[in-house]
Amino acid sequence: MTEIDARTHTPAPPSPSAELRAALGEAGLSARVTAPDADAQNLVRITLLNPTDARQLARLIRTGTKRSLKAARTLREICEGYRINLPGLRVEQGRIALGPIRIDDAARLARLLDSVPQATEQPGTTADAATVKALLAHAFPQATGGGTVPVSVRESTPDLLHLGSIDARTARRLIRALQF
Repeated sequence: MTEIDARTHTPAPPSPSAELRAALGEAGLSARVTAPDADAQNLVRITLLNPTDARQLARLIRTGTKRSLKAARTLREICEGYRINLPGLRVEQGRIALGPIRIDDAARLARLLDSVPQATEQPGTTADAATVKALLAHAFPQATGGGTVPVSVRESTPDLLHLGSIDARTARRLIRALQF
């Protein structure tokens, strides 16, 4: 290996089991972590935890996801106040998954984010999914300072839009936009 190779060579990242083992050890938790077997579909195993360590692990997970959980709860409350139903809103892998939303609720959300002039809304008209999807795609980044949310229309549920997930920072910006 030459001197240039030595300087540019980056070590391989630790295995998932080694990373988890180190994190548990740093937290003072005693659990044996085993590397995956070839036939175990790359699953990492944690041995049984005693009740004290299990509670500590749960606390650590909640602390790590505190911002996302708080943002999701606040966003749910604000949307309920506006009568926007987001039944699939949940925290998933540290991100806030918004989930399915009825077309009329999505249109209301787009109006609240100032994408639709009130004069264009005709009483008794229903918006189509593609139009509301476009409105949200336009309004969401403006309201959140550049944040985006994936929006899709599925053939199996044409009366719903499916909103993807956002990080806690984007959720807080969305909350601020909806509070005013």
